[in-house]
Amino acid sequence: MTQADPSNVFDYIIVGAGSAGCVLANRLSEDGTSTVLLVEGGGSDRHLFMAMPSALALAMNIKRANWNYMSEPEPGLDGRRVTCPRGKVVGGSSSINGMVYIRGNPLDFEGWEDAGARGWAYRDVLPYFRKAETREEGGDGYRGHDGPLHTSYGPLENPLYRAFIEAGREAGYPVTEDVNGAQQEGFGRMDRTVHKGRRWSAARAYLDGARTRKNLTIWTETLVEAVTFEGRRATGIRCRRNGASTLPQARQEVILAGGAINSPQLLKLSGVGPAAELARHGIPLVADRPGVGANLTDHLEIYFQMAATTPITLFSSMNMPAKAKIGAEWLLTRRGLGATNHFESCAFIRSRAGIRWPDLQYHFLPAAISYNGKELADQHGFQAHVGPMRSKSRGSVTLRSADPREAPAIRFNYMSHPDDWTEMRAAVRLTREIFAQPAFAPYRGDEIEPGLSVQTDAEIDGFIKAKVESAYHPCSTCRMGDAADPMAVVDRDTRVIGVDNLRVADASIMPTITTGNLNAPTIMLAEKAADHIRDRPRLPASNAPFYDAPQWQVSQR
Repeated sequence: MTQADPSNVFDYIIVGAGSAGCVLANRLSEDGTSTVLLVEGGGSDRHLFMAMPSALALAMNIKRANWNYMSEPEPGLDGRRVTCPRGKVVGGSSSINGMVYIRGNPLDFEGWEDAGARGWAYRDVLPYFRKAETREEGGDGYRGHDGPLHTSYGPLENPLYRAFIEAGREAGYPVTEDVNGAQQEGFGRMDRTVHKGRRWSAARAYLDGARTRKNLTIWTETLVEAVTFEGRRATGIRCRRNGASTLPQARQEVILAGGAINSPQLLKLSGVGPAAELARHGIPLVADRPGVGANLTDHLEIYFQMAATTPITLFSSMNMPAKAKIGAEWLLTRRGLGATNHFESCAFIRSRAGIRWPDLQYHFLPAAISYNGKELADQHGFQAHVGPMRSKSRGSVTLRSADPREAPAIRFNYMSHPDDWTEMRAAVRLTREIFAQPAFAPYRGDEIEPGLSVQTDAEIDGFIKAKVESAYHPCSTCRMGDAADPMAVVDRDTRVIGVDNLRVADASIMPTITTGNLNAPTIMLAEKAADHIRDRPRLPASNAPFYDAPQWQVSQR
């Protein structure tokens, strides 16, 4: 039986305590007077595997902390279903991800403005990236020095990390001092959300210092079933907590921050979405917004693996005695192999001439292993995760039923655009060239995957269909744009178009996917959205210049 509790009235209700929700909860409650309710479907993030950086694969496999979504059969991948993990825990995906901090390319955000998100160009978002961050090596015109989110570089102790960077230089690519600074393009060090040997999730960064505020209430293990409306005005939410249904109310606004899968699902369950789809499930229509759940975008990647001729890779650390030693050192000192996520060098390159900014990303790893840790090569090896950054394929998130407990149907439509195949084939061939450089000569053995027998377009395509995996970067299912755009879901102030007192502020509103991992831009987005919600003056725009490849029309590098 539903019980309306008049004491459950807050100024703001935030749905989802993930990367965006943690930021919003902190910023909206920091005045000490606005009352905020933060609602999370999962539970506590207090778990050893979520604190230890090198345990990232173990963290992702904690069942209670992961929604464990799967895609529908993907026609472009011969009907394969692809995993789509999403954090179901305080901190959201930032509590179970790979801890990579990549902001995106400045030209991504220029594209956001061109797509109708005025006020979200690079000059506008850079101040919010800086506001969020404390960079271990110090701030500058691009990097922050006093924000709650700590970032750091790995120690690069394994020589393979520097070999990767040097191989890029030998192949004719630039080496960049800071992929999150003025020049993303090139080979360089990888930033991580690791601080003093621990995962520095959005929960660590934004909630730890705010939990004791009297005006912030946090409900965990609470399933939000719908946003409640009076006419077109959002009034609160209906949720199930401790076995009972309750109706907390919002004086000012409800803000959805559940991410690219859960936010469009909840909007539809609440009557905001494509009218025909809602009618099929008997959901009363509040606002016909055909863009809700459309435009699903993601990054795909392959693992290009090489055998190593010297025993310097992480293969030596995969046996139980070695793991026990690493764990003990980390527990006692927060140092050693347990204190890194092992992604310490990276690269961003262009796949061909005529591409203005990088469309391929590399994560380098001194081991031959799958991201989830379940598939390990039987020998010493190293690998690059590589994949295209701006796929033209688009998918959708649709309801299976009106039951909020039932996972939505997720269709990415991977590899459904011919350009995706062109970019993926280039990724294979360019990576093969990089690993053939002299820098790898002391370590390079045979090619494990794809294998030297994979050479023609058809052979590469077969490898891709069988082996490509998601990089776990779904976004853009509630796209931000001009209010007159029928496919836009939120306006430039993150307000849901067609209703009142309802916003979405998470990766689902990105107009287009960014060049790199999504955690950093999601945190930035929430920092900026908080000022929009509070109607505060925006941070002054930056005039910091950024790199634009001078010969991109005619040169690949």
